Amino acid sequence: MKYLHACFLRKRNMIIVRSFTILLLLSCIAFKLACCFSSGISSLKALPLVGHLEFEHVHPASKDFGNRYQLLALAVLHPKSVSDIASVIRHIWMMGPHSQLTVAARGRGHSLQGQAQTRHGIVIHMESLQPQKLQVHGVGGGPTPFVDVSGGELWINILHETLKYGLAPKSWTDYLHLTVGGTLSNAGISGQAFRHGPQISNVHQLEVVTGKGEILNCSERQNSDLFHGVLGGLGQFGIITRARIALEPAPTMVKWMRMLYLDFAAFARDQERLISSDDDKFDYIEGFVIINRTGLLDSWRLSFTPEDPVEASQFKSDGRNLYCLEVAKYFKLDEDGKDVMNQEVKESLSELSYISSTLFSSEVTYQEFLDRVHVSEMKLRSKGQWEVPHPWLNLLVPRSRVNEFAKGVFGNILTDTSNGPVIVYPVNKSKWDNRSSAVTPEEEEIFYLVAILTSAVPGSTGKDGVDQIVKRNQRILEFSEAAGLGLKQYLPHYTTRHEWRSHFGPKWDDFVRRKSRYDPFAMLAPGQRIFEK
Repeated sequence: MKYLHACFLRKRNMIIVRSFTILLLLSCIAFKLACCFSSGISSLKALPLVGHLEFEHVHPASKDFGNRYQLLALAVLHPKSVSDIASVIRHIWMMGPHSQLTVAARGRGHSLQGQAQTRHGIVIHMESLQPQKLQVHGVGGGPTPFVDVSGGELWINILHETLKYGLAPKSWTDYLHLTVGGTLSNAGISGQAFRHGPQISNVHQLEVVTGKGEILNCSERQNSDLFHGVLGGLGQFGIITRARIALEPAPTMVKWMRMLYLDFAAFARDQERLISSDDDKFDYIEGFVIINRTGLLDSWRLSFTPEDPVEASQFKSDGRNLYCLEVAKYFKLDEDGKDVMNQEVKESLSELSYISSTLFSSEVTYQEFLDRVHVSEMKLRSKGQWEVPHPWLNLLVPRSRVNEFAKGVFGNILTDTSNGPVIVYPVNKSKWDNRSSAVTPEEEEIFYLVAILTSAVPGSTGKDGVDQIVKRNQRILEFSEAAGLGLKQYLPHYTTRHEWRSHFGPKWDDFVRRKSRYDPFAMLAPGQRIFEK
């Protein structure tokens, strides 16, 4: 018994000693990390910057448009020059792979799921980048016109400046109060993409700060691997600090039209006919899904005029699944130009199979048309309905499966569109550069953007609450996966390496290679959750 008791005491003492040793080791590690963290802050504060690092008021950088994720940064960099950005990144790079500091570039904060956030890292406020005067080149003929802009510049400002020269970028997003670097890191698509491709297909040159703190110019001829990787690269290989954007002559006016369909197949068929036409029938083509909306056409009368007021007043939208084709034709503000435009529009519309009583139109300036979503933003802000959760779902659906998607989702999984639009329109894959990092459905020439842009009611636990909307989105993804539709997420969000590998498909190996080359410590854009430092 004494022997057993002695053995028991010896084992207990060994366990106590081992436990104490482990605790001591963990304490040492924690102390070392705290010292490194403290020294890291001190060394960051000592950096000679033109701008400044803010360590106190960092809470605004922990929010985004999605209003679902909040990651508190260590500091926010307000750069006044590109060298400020490079200095901070190079400093963290020199700290080595054991430093846990990461860096996220933030434009207007319109990410949906924390993609531009970093926990205990550095957020770069790109709008602080000292703006140089926008430089428009090629005015009055000569070489193809373009504009040099900061990566933190807003597209709305680019529109205002280039219009002074009778020029404008070719490709847009629906909402213009976004930064250049933000949209080019994704793709940037709107109703002009069927003709010009996304915004990333209309860039001549970039200036990029890599994950090593290098400032590199890149284009198709110079550092082309970085150029194609950064475009649509979700911020993984570098921060876009400057871009050279292609321009074209700008119109002055827009004839803006809407019309309804009862049948999705007919709606899609007409959209595809329009984007595949060799003639420039329309300059902008989009569409919407409308489910069980009351008084739809009456709401249109606030901005549009019905072609046949009597017939339009008799149309009832209640309880129906409807599909709205939205098109626009650009023209110059002179009598001959308007007459020619109206004749062309009349001929183009005669080929379509919409409900004739639902044709509405309006004439607005080019600037008003492009900035149309901002008007809705101001109305929502005035009602306190802008800064709410936005559990949006953006999908790219192959043409051959879009009817199956519509049948399974619209009116079944998705039963209401009163809390945000559902946008549906096709684009031509030939207008996308496959060398970029942007991912589209494989093989097919035409695919559809389906953007389910539902806003949640804060605090609601019902169908309008964020949790229920997220569950509905998941049902849509699960349905699509089970049906083998082959769709891709746009503005993607995944949480596992397997999901990201599946998303990128044949582009994954190049994506990993570029990450290893340009950001080997996985410092940049941690909020995308693709690579871990």
